[in-house]
Amino acid sequence: MGPFLLLFLVTLVAPIGYAAYLSLFREQSSGLGFGGTETVFSGLGNYVRAATNPSFQEGFLHIALYCAVYIPVMIGGALVLALLIDSAAARAKRFFQLAAFLPHAVPGMIAAIIWVFLYTPGLSPVHQALNLFGAEADFLGPDAILFSMVNAAAWQWIGYNMVIFYAALQAIPRETLEAATVDGAGGLRTAWAVKLPMIRSSVVLTTLFTSIGAIQLFTEPETFRAHTAGLSADWSPTMFIYQAAFSQHDFGLAAAASLLLALLGVVLSFVVTKLGNRWKEA
Repeated sequence: MGPFLLLFLVTLVAPIGYAAYLSLFREQSSGLGFGGTETVFSGLGNYVRAATNPSFQEGFLHIALYCAVYIPVMIGGALVLALLIDSAAARAKRFFQLAAFLPHAVPGMIAAIIWVFLYTPGLSPVHQALNLFGAEADFLGPDAILFSMVNAAAWQWIGYNMVIFYAALQAIPRETLEAATVDGAGGLRTAWAVKLPMIRSSVVLTTLFTSIGAIQLFTEPETFRAHTAGLSADWSPTMFIYQAAFSQHDFGLAAAASLLLALLGVVLSFVVTKLGNRWKEA
């Protein structure tokens, strides 16, 4: 446990502690601004500034809309893929497992750049294919950019979650599935009434990880915003934190906003776990 504890302290506890320290101070200019700046203790002032900042608040609204689309697509899609590959009628299971998982091996920034290329008119083979049928689509428009980001993120992560679900499905006793077949249950009935209830723990765990990852959305909007008018520089909470730290050099505000986002992650973990436990008990 020693190496784990050391890494835990160095990479998690220490940075959080330093962020908490930074969040209690702010830079203040003296006089008319000719005397330089000084660091002064502000207490909870940075937290108040972050919590009442309209851009930070709007970022949470954007993330809520994103989660409302992304989480059902991600969890539902991964479940469907896992159940299809696990079905008795499936062939070439290893191939489809690898094919679904391969996008996860692509770094997030590279994946976002690939999708920017696929969404850009004049460059995208998708647009060229649509034009052959007389159809048009503005994937980077203000009305479609949310769904475009969901698509890019789901493409990269759905295979990862599929592997978790598939591993859980493999742990189901085969005699249980055989008993369901003997009782007359078809493939869909077996999947819904037998397989899905028996992998509830994996579904809850994956939903938790997906939710925490979604509220930290950064790569897709940061990459797409240079190619669309539908995204601002502080569209998500993490983008607001990035701008505060590295564009405005307001590290106290950035640290306070980071800890507020972490607190939301803790609350979200508690809620998802509670709901998941109730589902398992039911």
